Amino acid sequence: MFLTLPTLLTWARIVAIPLIVGLFYLPLPMAQINLLACGLFIIVALTDWADGWLARRLNQTSSFGAFLDPVADKFLVCASLLILLQLGRVNALVALIIIGREIAISALREWMAQIGASRSVAVHMLGKAKTAVQMAAIVLLLYDAPVLGLIDAHVWGTWLIYAACGLTIWSMVYYLQKALPAIRAKAG
Repeated sequence: MFLTLPTLLTWARIVAIPLIVGLFYLPLPMAQINLLACGLFIIVALTDWADGWLARRLNQTSSFGAFLDPVADKFLVCASLLILLQLGRVNALVALIIIGREIAISALREWMAQIGASRSVAVHMLGKAKTAVQMAAIVLLLYDAPVLGLIDAHVWGTWLIYAACGLTIWSMVYYLQKALPAIRAKAG
């Protein structure tokens, strides 16, 4: 299951991360870089949906794919947030909260799997909503220009990244509450 089509899409997402970051070091006008980075991010983010759909459709789900998929997502989000932080398009505290939550929940899920309680921290709709808002915010902040002369991508991206930050905190609290009974049972 290492080289199935769904897993290859996940690998492609990981390989695309340095490409997105590297765009910001090219000697091109910033508006062109923003457009290229935004477009590449959208394509790469869509592979997250596509690899899961294909894995289920082609009956090619695997524990390796289930491991690699969220790792790719976290790398993509963290790398994008760091670029946006460097460009001054996202607040450092917001980036720290989002990245810190990703690390904390990943560690929590790993520990819960080790104690046989991974179902208590299974992906929830709150986490999916956080991801959707976060991805939309990153797209807008990467673009950072008026969209069709109607929408100020920077303003909307900023509002959405703050909303994503709120959802990040809320979902982290939710997952910690779900895990707390198992944590207490194993800590004693």
